[in-house]
Amino acid sequence: MSRTGPRSPSRTRRLTTAQALVTFLARQYTERDGRRHRLISATWGIFGHGNVAGIGQALVEASHGDGHGNGTTPRMPYLQGRNEQAMVHAAVGYARQSGRLSAHAVTTSIGPGATNLVTGAALATINHLPVLLLPGDTFATRPADPVLQQLEVPYAGDVSVNDCLRPVSRFFDRVTRPEALIPAALQAMRVLADPAETGAVTLALPQDVQAEAYDWPEEFFAERVWRVRRPAPDTAELEAAVRAVRSARRPLIVAGGGVRHSAAEETLAALTAATRIPVASTQAGRGALRHDHPADVGGIGHTGTATADELARTADLVIGVGTRYTDFTTASGTLFQNPAVRFLNLNITGFDAHKLAALTLVADARTGLEALTSALAGRGYRVDPAYETEYAGAKEAWEEQVEASFTTPDPTARPTQTQVLGLLDTLVTEEDILINAAGSLPGDLHKLWRTRSRDQYHVEYGYSCMGYEIPAAIGVLLATEAQGHEGRPVWALVGDGTYLMNPTEIVTAVQENLPLRLLILQNHGYASIGGLSEAVGGERFGTAYRHRDADGGFTGPPLPVDLAANAASLGMRVLRASTVDDLRKALAETRGAEGPTCVYVETETPDTVSGPPPAQAWWDVPVAETASRPAAVTAREEYDRRVAARRHHL
Repeated sequence: MSRTGPRSPSRTRRLTTAQALVTFLARQYTERDGRRHRLISATWGIFGHGNVAGIGQALVEASHGDGHGNGTTPRMPYLQGRNEQAMVHAAVGYARQSGRLSAHAVTTSIGPGATNLVTGAALATINHLPVLLLPGDTFATRPADPVLQQLEVPYAGDVSVNDCLRPVSRFFDRVTRPEALIPAALQAMRVLADPAETGAVTLALPQDVQAEAYDWPEEFFAERVWRVRRPAPDTAELEAAVRAVRSARRPLIVAGGGVRHSAAEETLAALTAATRIPVASTQAGRGALRHDHPADVGGIGHTGTATADELARTADLVIGVGTRYTDFTTASGTLFQNPAVRFLNLNITGFDAHKLAALTLVADARTGLEALTSALAGRGYRVDPAYETEYAGAKEAWEEQVEASFTTPDPTARPTQTQVLGLLDTLVTEEDILINAAGSLPGDLHKLWRTRSRDQYHVEYGYSCMGYEIPAAIGVLLATEAQGHEGRPVWALVGDGTYLMNPTEIVTAVQENLPLRLLILQNHGYASIGGLSEAVGGERFGTAYRHRDADGGFTGPPLPVDLAANAASLGMRVLRASTVDDLRKALAETRGAEGPTCVYVETETPDTVSGPPPAQAWWDVPVAETASRPAAVTAREEYDRRVAARRHHL
């Protein structure tokens, strides 16, 4: 971190704590590879009594440009949200599209406004994406006790509902005195800008302290640049990694989100060009290579391709690059079955690098890949041509399955979900960005989608949070605009279950006139969890959106819910599609739309011909060990068979 502004510690400026914080935030920058970015480029907010007179008042001044520095302080744009969780999702979408180099702040009132941040904070931290949370808090001075929305804890007088944010934040502090803001704000920026530490950062702001004035040293408001590190690998670790790769006969690279966060796609391509090692990708890693790159073998794990999963089963060296190895990636510990398999993990965090008893290469993904490629270049390593021919042939065979799933032979029929994706596939270019997070769509996308650019595939699957897609798309649109790429088509793909969770930010898209392209797939229930329920003996109980039947179940007619009308009532232009041909036209029209536009389509239940290929690897969802119903008994027998294949890699 460096300071480039005036340094006059003898001078002070009298501001409220909230005014000082906003002024400070407006002068924070990140820098990587010689390029500078605003660290906090805007603030989302919903105002209540816990922040309206503090942060709210400060934002009035800062958003209008008069600020508190006689014209020397940049503006702090304000964005109006409708739901606190959704504001965090929008900020996360912005941060991901910005390469974690720029982020948003989110301010809320105390009480429910603050606790509504918890889900979004968990999503940000799990995905290692920066967001600054500024919830109001109860009085530090305790003039009345309790005040409105105060949580009373008999054994601890300093606990508030904001303490719910501690376990889902990478840094948490409660600013109980104005002068305490100085170290708290600096620590918050450090964590946000650190690629190994970043996630949700929370500064809880008691409402009286927000409005309290203090004489702040001018040096606090100096422009600061937080340099984003690219640490290089240790020499001994690099040499061990080279030996491991050179001894491998069936190596496989697993590309995770760290490849994208580090902007290491070209470096990864250079390594594969030199070695011909195939590359499988996690949900966060899709786009590490284009779908048509010879070394790309698609998604890996429970929602992966047959090509990638078979290579994983037989690999003798798995090279993880920027991946956390979640249970979807490892098929709950059952995927990597070669008795001789070993792991080499390149990761910027030692915690993730050491997973699966791996050889470690603790470094920035791009720097580490460059070092590994360079070290291997002088050793003449390349995989056996027969191995290359094997995975190329398997990839070609899988592509035939993708084509079969995407094919729409009858233009007058109602499309299946995979056919919807197929129609979208024919329309998009590398400019389009697809956003999804939950339901059955992530599995279909991971298996089937033909990723055309490094940032086209935006599936949040670290937390798999229903309701993420619409606000995240708004964040992505704001980021593309800030990057000078205004006009890139951004699609939010949602099922009916996800839509009902969180449609509120449609209003924000309308207010900002953002060209959000929303695709709603209506299948009258939770299709993904319904399928899982059937597989584990739950008999799809409680997963359909239907009227109750005479026995108290939910097998009656579908509910008369009109999601298209709902989206229209919130201000979107809505195109309804009943057939394959209708959908093709609606998608084309929507892609060229200038304002927020929605395509609504009811999907058909897939059959064995038009549906997606089945899961190519297992996922552990424990089944009832004792049950009276045959479905659960049978499911438990299958579960016992599957779990026997689990391995502990030591």
